[in-house]
Amino acid sequence: MEKIKELKMEPREYQAAIFETCKEKDCLVVLPTGTGKTLIALMMAIDRFKSNPLQKILILAPTRPLIEQHFESFKKSLPENWADMQLFTGKTPSNKRKEIWETAEFIFSTPQCITNDLNKMLYKLNEVSLLVVDECHRCLKNYAYNHVASKYKLQGENKRVLALTASPGSDRQTIQDVCDNLGIKAVEIRTRDSSDVAPYLQELEFEKIDVDFPPEFLEIKILLEEIYDKKIAELKHRGVFFGYPSKTMLLKTQGRLMGELKKGKKELNTMLAVSATATALKISHALTLLETQTMSSFIAYMKDLFDQAAAGKSRGVQRLVKAPSFTKAYTLATALGKEHPKIQVLKEIIEKQFSIEPNSKIIIFAQFRETVRTISEELNKIPGISADNFVGQAIKDHGKGKTTGLKQREQKAMIEKFKSGEINILVATSIAEEGLDIPEVNEVIFYEPIPSAIRSIQRRGRTARLSKGNLKILVTKNTLDETFHYVAENKERRMIRAIDKIKKDFDSGVRREYQETLL
Repeated sequence: MEKIKELKMEPREYQAAIFETCKEKDCLVVLPTGTGKTLIALMMAIDRFKSNPLQKILILAPTRPLIEQHFESFKKSLPENWADMQLFTGKTPSNKRKEIWETAEFIFSTPQCITNDLNKMLYKLNEVSLLVVDECHRCLKNYAYNHVASKYKLQGENKRVLALTASPGSDRQTIQDVCDNLGIKAVEIRTRDSSDVAPYLQELEFEKIDVDFPPEFLEIKILLEEIYDKKIAELKHRGVFFGYPSKTMLLKTQGRLMGELKKGKKELNTMLAVSATATALKISHALTLLETQTMSSFIAYMKDLFDQAAAGKSRGVQRLVKAPSFTKAYTLATALGKEHPKIQVLKEIIEKQFSIEPNSKIIIFAQFRETVRTISEELNKIPGISADNFVGQAIKDHGKGKTTGLKQREQKAMIEKFKSGEINILVATSIAEEGLDIPEVNEVIFYEPIPSAIRSIQRRGRTARLSKGNLKILVTKNTLDETFHYVAENKERRMIRAIDKIKKDFDSGVRREYQETLL
């Protein structure tokens, strides 16, 4: 490729090859986290702006911290005053954004902000020569990306779309939907194992750690499953539930039944089925906490149900907590005085890693805030360990009172402490999966597997970029952990196959309708 003199770094071989495709066609770029998607966006922005100096470049990312990160990255990477770069946020008054849009050349924004402005007709996208959509796997259904993309298709006069993600979806139809929504005409995909990517990445050592499910926990599980099985049997008897009794199927059933009630079909069978579905979902969640999380989170959740019943919030909950199996399960749990064995295994992993490398940095991912809190508390008992909770902004109620979460400025401050070594372990929920400028870490630990190819790929992309890294997944035997682990692996294999097939269809000019889905 012709050298781009404005670039302060030389693109890697695969970045240069992908760039050549992106110049010619609206392109979906699938690259592992940490392999330089942003540089491709920068190269495209430079190329399009030089070719069309009177037009604009619009860069979108789903969250304010992430778009701010892109804004700073572009400013550092380009010569000073090379282009008028502006960051749009919800804090900027809309009339001011309209003024800025008229003169700005590179605009960085969340899709929600642009959508609001387009709805108010403050400006149009006819002057945009490049639309960059980061974390484009979100471009589904009613998400704001879709609104911006549809307006760009209608209004753009010299259009080019660059869509970026580490994982666009688990099945062919979902990936095709993302492509259709963005008007994609080409796909460029690389994995860690791709011949032109592998030389730039360090070895990632993977270890699945099996954890025994304690017999005392099993007794509690059996008691709760009695309630769960009765509710599933009731739903089948009422003729509203079919197939395997998974949480996904229960949620679909609940949505369908609630839809019937909203339409005015308030039949007794439907109302009783709604109550039975709600109870089954509560027990399903309790079992998830017991099997895969912490005993403290399980007890807190059970106690919260007792509190809801005492407050008279729901007749269904009142009936549930009076069930002998439920009260016995709670009594056994509180009498145990024993935490989930994953906690001890995790402490042993941490102690071993820091004995080998005292300056280690580790990210531990867990699904629930109560689990995150417990992990941090336990790890901070180890000499030399400074762990902190890295969570989203939302207020959450865990049965132990409400937690406010971290505001975006607090998230940034914590990342800085992690970079400096003041904190050496981040215990994070999904907030740390996507995009944020978190430094290279020695080890990524999944406290539990998650049945999502997208999130698994994003999590493990936090290590083995510049130096050798470790990925460890804790799997409690004979529980949902095992199911979720294999589901995620299977979805990722299907994702790679699906993208390859879609890429071949684009390359050959064939357009197919896809029906394959994953449960």
